[in-house]
Amino acid sequence: MAEADPMKGVVARLDELVAIRPRAGGGFAPGGKVRTHQLGGHRSGFRGRGMEFDEVRAYQPGDDIRTIDWRVTARTGRAHTKLFQEERERPVLVLADARAAMRFGTRGCFKSVLAAQAAAILSWVGIAGGDRVGGVVIGPAGVATFRPERSRRRILSFVKSIADATADAPRAGEPPLAAAIAHIRALARPGSLIFLVSDFFDLDDHAVREVERLALQSHVTNLFVFDPLEAALPGAGSFPVTDGRIVARLDVDRPAARAVYAQRFQARRDAVERMSRERGMTFLPLDTGQNPVDILHPERLGAKPSAAARSAR
Repeated sequence: MAEADPMKGVVARLDELVAIRPRAGGGFAPGGKVRTHQLGGHRSGFRGRGMEFDEVRAYQPGDDIRTIDWRVTARTGRAHTKLFQEERERPVLVLADARAAMRFGTRGCFKSVLAAQAAAILSWVGIAGGDRVGGVVIGPAGVATFRPERSRRRILSFVKSIADATADAPRAGEPPLAAAIAHIRALARPGSLIFLVSDFFDLDDHAVREVERLALQSHVTNLFVFDPLEAALPGAGSFPVTDGRIVARLDVDRPAARAVYAQRFQARRDAVERMSRERGMTFLPLDTGQNPVDILHPERLGAKPSAAARSAR
């Protein structure tokens, strides 16, 4: 009988990330939703300059002043801009987080492994649909950037980088989430589909600004990766925990401590969900007890995209 792999669920293997590739052909619909068949060119979910008029809305910072609707502006006394549906080729960009905070899990795998699996699935779906795929890998060693391409060999290099990052030893001075988002923003073009796969543990003001800038011209999906033990501690008792080298005891006898613990996690989740809702992004929670393939079927995750995100579809 073959011996069990002691690193299974702790480190993402390249062969596993290749094997997880969905077998059915497909791609992404305009708003980032998975669809069964890909027919070539897209009508982009991004609303920008193009051939077909869509609607008028209030002017927002970053809008092209050439699209201002002067008649509506004069009538209402407030600046309004025209929105158009564009036909365009669209890149798919994926950010995979494999930093130290992601090296935790109490169910099937570490958060970093689940994030790697989700990022790989999204990459395979994109390339199967004929999209150019690239992204950013953020790990202990730094930030690795991959420009979007259609080359399967290049995508394999991207997926391998994700796998390798899950095995890198944690070290001091890891890059912040904001830096990785800035890298992916440099790769993005109007109408891009962008997937941020992270636990967002360091979603500070700088990172929020970077995400908001992404959302101005791209369809952004925030995949919030977490472990159930982060959301709520177990009942009273003392439990062993380990980082793979040192074993310690986690004492959770005090109800007040458990309440504060749960509140901190909920505040982080709420911050990501609120940011997504307010900026028209999609919010998808994914925990380590779930099958990563469920991201292709958001209804299984109980996710509720914002009205703005739904309208883009």
